Amino acid sequence: MRFGVNLPNYGPATTPASMLEWARRLEDLGYHQLMVSDHVASTSEVETLFPAPFYDPFTVLAWLAGATSRVRLGTTVTILPYRHPLLVARQVANIDRLSEGRFVFGAAAGWAPGEFAALGVPYARRGARSNEYLRVMKAFWTQDVIEHDGEFVSFGPVRTGPRPVRPGGPEIWIGGHSAGALQRAVRYGDAWHPTSVTADWLVHAGVPALRDIAKRLNRPVPALAPRIKLRLTERPLPAGRVLGEGTLEQIHEDLGLLERLEAEAVILDPTFPAQVRTAARAEADLSALERLAAEVIDLEHGRLR
Repeated sequence: MRFGVNLPNYGPATTPASMLEWARRLEDLGYHQLMVSDHVASTSEVETLFPAPFYDPFTVLAWLAGATSRVRLGTTVTILPYRHPLLVARQVANIDRLSEGRFVFGAAAGWAPGEFAALGVPYARRGARSNEYLRVMKAFWTQDVIEHDGEFVSFGPVRTGPRPVRPGGPEIWIGGHSAGALQRAVRYGDAWHPTSVTADWLVHAGVPALRDIAKRLNRPVPALAPRIKLRLTERPLPAGRVLGEGTLEQIHEDLGLLERLEAEAVILDPTFPAQVRTAARAEADLSALERLAAEVIDLEHGRLR
């Protein structure tokens, strides 16, 4: 498995210096991937959960591409309907080139009605819009000239380029837990990227549903690449906890489960909605990630200790 981290890119304590420290320390530790989140308009519903300032993921990742050399970079997740697909496709391809093929494109349909309203994007049928945008982006990454006449976006001939390093475009990780999201993952994704789930739901609901949809659509089952919480506790947490929360032993157990499920990658997420991100909180999170690297995860070989 690859092991990555959701790097905090929001909150009063987040600065360019803090994000650079996270990136360099985690790359030095041997983590395989760094991902950042996406919001465009900090409406009240967004601000309540993810306090401003919120750094733009594409700007941050382009900057970190020049400040790192090995670690993969990506979004967890880009909200597809917020931006024109030609813009996103070009941003992704550019960062992928600048990072020499290290980009992973995590994407989802979004959840915040107020943010959609602020951006002038209809909230209804956001899933269908996301699907069309993904088709446009895939064409952008594989053809020299494209045109499109769709329900949500239309344009005449447009020259593309630069192409992403990987033929066909970067890895696409599709987030979300709904039936529509799972279908999107099967149709357009290299991996399914669920977040903040329990072991019971993943094993007995999520993964079986993904496999059923793939079978019904006669398509390959996408890889599993979840984002799980990281909250290290001194005492064991009771049953029903989300993956990634608990003692070192419980987290080791969770990662072992994901290994048995043949997860391709796991993103550790130390951020919690509405949690105040302070410098002390950031240092505690980095210390927990260092402890995992020393006691739980063999990052050099991509396996558990």
